[in-house]
Amino acid sequence: MSLSSDPRVAEFYAQTYDEAVPDWPGEIDFYRGLAAEVRAIGQSLLEIAVGTGRVAIRLARDGTRTVGLDLSPQMLDVAREKSKDIPNIRYVQADMCDFDLGESFGLAIVTGHAFQNLNTPQEQFDCMGCIYRHLVPGGRLVVHIDHQDFGWLGGLVGEKGGVFEPAEKFVHPKSGNPVRALRAWSYEPATQTAVCTARWEMLDDTGKVVETWQTQPNRLHCIYRFEMEHLFPRAGFVIDEVYGDFHRHPLENKSGNMIWVVHRPQG
Repeated sequence: MSLSSDPRVAEFYAQTYDEAVPDWPGEIDFYRGLAAEVRAIGQSLLEIAVGTGRVAIRLARDGTRTVGLDLSPQMLDVAREKSKDIPNIRYVQADMCDFDLGESFGLAIVTGHAFQNLNTPQEQFDCMGCIYRHLVPGGRLVVHIDHQDFGWLGGLVGEKGGVFEPAEKFVHPKSGNPVRALRAWSYEPATQTAVCTARWEMLDDTGKVVETWQTQPNRLHCIYRFEMEHLFPRAGFVIDEVYGDFHRHPLENKSGNMIWVVHRPQG
């Protein structure tokens, strides 16, 4: 989902996404293992909300035929530039809740908490329906989302809510200038929605702010385990596993993530 209607902000976010967002521990190996299985039987992979191709490009370089779908033209421009030497990956600009690619896949993945950009049950169901129709019978789907931290969310309802706090720092890949990020989070318990506004400040050699970018408030649905256990069967999927990390440890109270592995049944 787009973080801003301002093309300047959207372009900055796309250009710096890879600098600011690291891989989760074990993430790429996890997807590589699943991609190798579909590649071995001649099937393809679909990544929903592919962004700049952080995951998809590496899977395509391994030889997996890959399609990446995203709503943001700016993110897709970066992905295409990064993968212009890879013949077996292509990109489609489309809404993750409404797409028809005219082909089927053995594996679909929704990485990096992107599924939490869907804020209503209908949006979630529509997305699941689109993915289901694009999977071959027996094809698998992986959805990576947060395992919610109640303590942190509770703090966002109080005095910390809406206050900008320091976040990551990185170097702008084109200008070479240091950039510092700040984020203001708040939480709406009634809708299970975390709202984030991000601001980035580019610094010169003296530490002076020379340019800034700020997003619109971005609404992220805080999903709990039983929501997914209802959603997948309603959309026709069979749940195989839910992990607490990419090393396939079980989901526990202390887990920071939920990695769901489901499949479209045969027949």
